[in-house]
Amino acid sequence: MTRKLGVNTWVWVSPLDDEALARLAPMVRDWGFDTIELPVESPGDWDPQRAGELLQGLGLDATVVLVMGPGRELVAAPRAVIAETQDYLRRVVDAAVAVGSKVIAGPAYASVGRTRRIEDRPAAYRELRANLAPVADYAAERGVTVAVEPLNRYETSLVNTVDQALDALDGLAGTALALDVYHMNIEETDLPAAIIRAGDRIGHVQVCGNDRGSPGRDHLDWRSLLHALDLAGYPGPLVIESFTSHNATIATAASIWRPLASSQDALAVDGLAYLRSLTDA
Repeated sequence: MTRKLGVNTWVWVSPLDDEALARLAPMVRDWGFDTIELPVESPGDWDPQRAGELLQGLGLDATVVLVMGPGRELVAAPRAVIAETQDYLRRVVDAAVAVGSKVIAGPAYASVGRTRRIEDRPAAYRELRANLAPVADYAAERGVTVAVEPLNRYETSLVNTVDQALDALDGLAGTALALDVYHMNIEETDLPAAIIRAGDRIGHVQVCGNDRGSPGRDHLDWRSLLHALDLAGYPGPLVIESFTSHNATIATAASIWRPLASSQDALAVDGLAYLRSLTDA
């Protein structure tokens, strides 16, 4: 199945700003990517209206990812913190609308790195649904889906697997699952089976090698993963998400302690070539 392929600007820079986007977007387009993924670390880092005009002129699609940094919580947190997080997520939705993204994706439940023993998981998921619902409604009214991403056990204790995400979002309109094969490789015993279980609830897919490097330069069975996405009926893009070790903040947050390719450009270009060889076959 021919698919659109994308890349997240985190491969090169964090936080994204207007100058970096103006430099990266033409380069990404010229390499042959269809989609560029834009993180909203803090609203105002980049101008959504300006970005939308830039990408439209280049013929690039956009997807938008939310960032759950310290102090962003929707579960087991003071009411004021939850309200501030909801406001942040609404602003991410607004950015998505401006650049034409139909999805905001990420761990929209807890700050990355917050781990704790959860004694009553059903209650935690009820709280998540209650606090995410207003954001999902706001997004749906604007044609945007909130795609919730399970993270590995070292980055969260709330939602680690596809099955947990399906449970957590059960009955919550306006939401979907964001699948990231890096996290799935840690938490799922059978990645293709987990993808098939997610089925029509898949709203976004991020890809990289098992070490966060280029897809295809790793041990993952990419043909089986892509076949499972076909069986699940997922029609959207595959977006390469990795990170640069040259930015101290993001290197620490993502535990990127060494180069993952000969260059960040090579990480993107090699991954694109490999995925294109499979999806255009």
